[in-house]
Amino acid sequence: MTFPDDAKSAAARGRLHARPDSAENGTPRPAGLHPIGFGGRRDGLLRVPESGDGGPSPLIVMLHGAGGHAAGALRLIENAAAPGALILVPESRGPTWDVIMGAYGPDVAFLDAALRDVFGRHRVDPRRVALAGFSDGASYALSLALGNGDVFTHALAFSPGFAAPPEPVGRPRVFVSHGVADDVLPIGACSRRLVPRLRAAGYEVRYREFPEGHLVPAELALEAMAMLAEG
Repeated sequence: MTFPDDAKSAAARGRLHARPDSAENGTPRPAGLHPIGFGGRRDGLLRVPESGDGGPSPLIVMLHGAGGHAAGALRLIENAAAPGALILVPESRGPTWDVIMGAYGPDVAFLDAALRDVFGRHRVDPRRVALAGFSDGASYALSLALGNGDVFTHALAFSPGFAAPPEPVGRPRVFVSHGVADDVLPIGACSRRLVPRLRAAGYEVRYREFPEGHLVPAELALEAMAMLAEG
């Protein structure tokens, strides 16, 4: 998929153009699981809920860890998400997310295009748009959400390593969880350093530690989704 020059420039700065209040101009996808449809070999999934009360739906964008894929990332949170939520699970262009490889660019552009498609087809509640992720995906979710707080109302980070946002925009609410026994991204070098810095910068952070390792406990996925439901 190719992107116009202005989209490429914004992507290199870590900025998204898509907005949930954009006019709907596409046919809504039916309830169920769909490929995003324009990513090629590495694409992603969109879960569309059964029709609810006709009101706008929350949107959760879930990012996989290094070497991961959309189906695995979806499994981490689909049972915790509200039945009426849209869940978008893009896949990175390379083995992990672009800024972790060195610089923002193709993954931002792909996510922007996927969001434009969702916002154009479905009614999304602009007060409940979350960017979530696990491991490398959590680091990327925090980074992009802090730099695009005019799009994302919540950043949900399960076992992040760091945050490297572009110029901060807005004040998304933040949820962070991390395992005390994590031997992939050790808690002392990661969340125990990161969370105080976020709080010092003025972000509202709900932080949870748990005794296990590098994983997403079901009860903490539920708590993070409940935070999104609070608005």
